Amino acid sequence: MITVDPRRLNLQAGQRVLDLGCGEGRHAIHFSITDQVDIFGLDLSANDLATAAERAQPFAECDQQRGRLQLCVGNALQLPFPSNFFDVVICSEVLEHIEDYQGVLQEIYRVLKPCGIFAATVPAFFPEWVCWKLSDAYHQVEGGHIRIFREKKLRYAIEALGLTYFARHKAHALHAPYWWLKCLFWGRDDSPVVRQYHRLLVWDMMERPRITRWVETLLNPLLGKSVALYFVKSSAEDSAGVPLSVAAAGAAGSREEQAA
Repeated sequence: MITVDPRRLNLQAGQRVLDLGCGEGRHAIHFSITDQVDIFGLDLSANDLATAAERAQPFAECDQQRGRLQLCVGNALQLPFPSNFFDVVICSEVLEHIEDYQGVLQEIYRVLKPCGIFAATVPAFFPEWVCWKLSDAYHQVEGGHIRIFREKKLRYAIEALGLTYFARHKAHALHAPYWWLKCLFWGRDDSPVVRQYHRLLVWDMMERPRITRWVETLLNPLLGKSVALYFVKSSAEDSAGVPLSVAAAGAAGSREEQAA
């Protein structure tokens, strides 16, 4: 299950992609399988990276990886890469954990090439607000969420760096009620209602039946657990900031969403 929409990234063979705060590798592994790119997964947790490597190994052994995956421990505030190094940067469900998220955004801007694409996803305001209201422990655990983002505030903070916004969407509406239930029954994951809803989500992710895909598409604008924002870094040669190929990809994605 990935949150970033691949259609928005305009990936091309040979590009370098950074999955910043990759965790156990869901985006990094996905794009190493689907695209001929060099994807770097960076995270503070060596344990999460070990899990990511373990999950990626079967795909490498079966020759199912189209791209090259590299995993490394690193600090988002001091990225171990030169400036203008990546064609695409993904930062999914990370910024809500970091006190100095503006510093992370500055580092992302530094390592992103001119005309490169940045995709940021964070918990959407309303579903996250409900979680905080239902359980203090949800956001007070070590390494937990320390803020609830207002979408416009995050967008303006990113645009202030010199990146141009071109698309957005919400995702994972079916997951919002699950987290509400977890917060309501915090510390009691053996609760029948939590276990049954978790089974539903696993079934949905494995089988992807049309009915749940349709329901989630319908509910995403209102209840999507995550909001994804897409930006492009301008260049001296492109005063408008958005390359035609990127604008076309964003428009195509919007048409497909409306048709879904």
